[in-house]
Amino acid sequence: MRRSVVVRVAMACAIVALALAFVAWRGQRQVPAASPHLAAFVDHGADLGKKPAPDFTLEDQFGRSVSLSQFRGKVVVLAFVDDQCTTICPLTTQSMAMARRLLGPAAARVVLLGVNANPLHTSVQDVETYSLQHGLLHGWDFLTGSEAQLKEVWSNYGIAVQISQGAIDHTPALYVIDRQGRERRIYLTASQYASVGQEAYVLAREVASLLPGQVRVAPPSGDVAAVSPRRAASLPLASGGQLAIGPGHPRLYLFLDAWAPAAAQQLPLQAQYAAEAKVKGLAPLVLVDVRDAEASPTALPQLLASLPGTGRLPLAVDRQGRIADGYGVRDIPWYALTNDAGKVVWSHDGWLSPAALAQAVQKAGS
Repeated sequence: MRRSVVVRVAMACAIVALALAFVAWRGQRQVPAASPHLAAFVDHGADLGKKPAPDFTLEDQFGRSVSLSQFRGKVVVLAFVDDQCTTICPLTTQSMAMARRLLGPAAARVVLLGVNANPLHTSVQDVETYSLQHGLLHGWDFLTGSEAQLKEVWSNYGIAVQISQGAIDHTPALYVIDRQGRERRIYLTASQYASVGQEAYVLAREVASLLPGQVRVAPPSGDVAAVSPRRAASLPLASGGQLAIGPGHPRLYLFLDAWAPAAAQQLPLQAQYAAEAKVKGLAPLVLVDVRDAEASPTALPQLLASLPGTGRLPLAVDRQGRIADGYGVRDIPWYALTNDAGKVVWSHDGWLSPAALAQAVQKAGS
């Protein structure tokens, strides 16, 4: 279920406070020397002092019984992931997958493990669906169980879970567990789309330090600074060419993820708004696919192939998430209406009907 932006921000603040208290309790935060490769918001983690990682046994996405202890001899990256999440969890998932790719052949000695952090959706099918959506069906073990079983694991790892209006907030924690089954480091995922590559690098570097031999991890390259709507920029279009954005280009942007199952059902409705906007002189609609939160490279082509009737809608690609960060995106889908001066004058979390969207845009522009 969705909730208002105000409620979501309030809950996010509460979870951040819980997360900070959690880190203070679980481990000693160490801030390394500044790196020219890393942004200030990237979490370098907290040391956990080699405490034994509490064991547990749950079911994976194939219904198989899986225990943490069965992975002794390998480094385990353990994350707590809400199988219905469209905010931070996909960023955590992507950073895990990217970190393992950065390790090259050494990745064979690394296990990616997820534990479901949603008490309302606990079935094997729920974790299987999330794994499919993010291209990880055979790439990790995503574990679930009864609510009682999950609560015991959350408690053992200090994971706070809150339910508000049917939506879930939880501590966005990711553990690194060494080959002897000891907790080594804890990370908190940043709510920044452009941070995925850099957080993957930090994670891969920590994992590499726990593997035998010398495993080299290449530092990230490229700018991760958010691109404000007040700054002139351009985005590549899925159909080819570039789309100029920023001052002088007032538009309604719809940020989405091609992997999200609701996109195929909702985009024909958004096309109805686009047609009405032309008649009424409202801001034109532009779709923006936030690629940095997508593990599967086939997600966007599959979405486009399923929507021949919406080809008239411009679809741009935010490959690094820098536009999403600059335009204030905090969830998917997310609407952002900009004026001629390059200012976001209205935003909304969640799908709107064509009529409600037109009404909101008309009101914001008046």
